[in-house]
Amino acid sequence: MRKLRDIRRADGMTVKNAVIDKGGYGDVEINGWRGSVVWGCDERGWEHVSVSPYDHSITPSWDDMCRLKDIFFDDEEVAFQIHPPKSQYVNKMPNCLHLWRMKDGELMAKFDAGTL
Repeated sequence: MRKLRDIRRADGMTVKNAVIDKGGYGDVEINGWRGSVVWGCDERGWEHVSVSPYDHSITPSWDDMCRLKDIFFDDEEVAFQIHPPKSQYVNKMPNCLHLWRMKDGELMAKFDAGTL
């Protein structure tokens, strides 16, 4: 995951009021809408970025999520949007979408090797 100084320099998105605390969070403007963005890494080795528009009638588009991926992760890093079984859905924030990346690349290596 990129450093905050690099995230702030990205074209096509503005992060304001950013706070760093085991990751970070702040206000974001992207493609004409405003919302909140949260990023960090958990103890299991997953890096995570979530974005939630303040206007709950907006859901981030595919292009918005691609832009977030480009801003928060290096070009050759793989990030996922995960769709769990409906019985395991958790929706604590309307219209909030997430990107996940396994830091050690193990998941992608298994996929590439055909063992996933």
